[in-house]
Amino acid sequence: MAEMESSLELSSSFSASSSLPPPRSRIFKIIVIGDSGVGKTCLTFRFCSGRFPSKTEATIGVDFREKIVEIDGEQIKIQLWDTAGQERFRKSMVQHYYRNVHAVVFVYDVTSLSSFQSLPTWIEECRQHSLGNEVPRIIVGNKCDMRDCVKVGTDVAQKFADVHGMPVFETSAKNPNDNDHVEAIFMTLAHKLKSQKPLMLSQLSGGDSTVQLKPEQKPAGVCWC
Repeated sequence: MAEMESSLELSSSFSASSSLPPPRSRIFKIIVIGDSGVGKTCLTFRFCSGRFPSKTEATIGVDFREKIVEIDGEQIKIQLWDTAGQERFRKSMVQHYYRNVHAVVFVYDVTSLSSFQSLPTWIEECRQHSLGNEVPRIIVGNKCDMRDCVKVGTDVAQKFADVHGMPVFETSAKNPNDNDHVEAIFMTLAHKLKSQKPLMLSQLSGGDSTVQLKPEQKPAGVCWC
């Protein structure tokens, strides 16, 4: 997989005689992390395809999906990177996985207390890879269709989310009635990302169709809570 080094996707190279730049669309890289078995792959599959996968297997390394959405008349490409929750499958991919991330989704299983208790470890891993509070982050409690097996109450999850300055959502990737809810969660994140200042195009060098990108300076103390 080619490495993504910017949040802009450019069309194929254009003629030097053309006076117009090539069309482009913004890309947002969102990573989805959490323990193995919490339903990360099912959530991303539900959002991108609108249905629950007929067959699910443990993710080995990184699973990648994307979906083009329209926000305020602009075409936005959302890339969802879903990583294996087991350390032995992740070790060689961590550096690449955390590169150029625009937002983070932490997922736990509402029927598994241990997956919820692992969230601080995942938050710390993000911090170690320089993903601070300026990067939009949300928490998602999955499998809430299994109401008789819930081990993590909404009030407990909300208190944890408040402490860490993140919104928390509860949903089910499996329940077809929650399809709109799953989409709303990711679209909420996409709207937040779109409201950020986009990357700026630097000046093209003479005769070179390669575009170099540089981020605008972000104001200090941005909070996405």
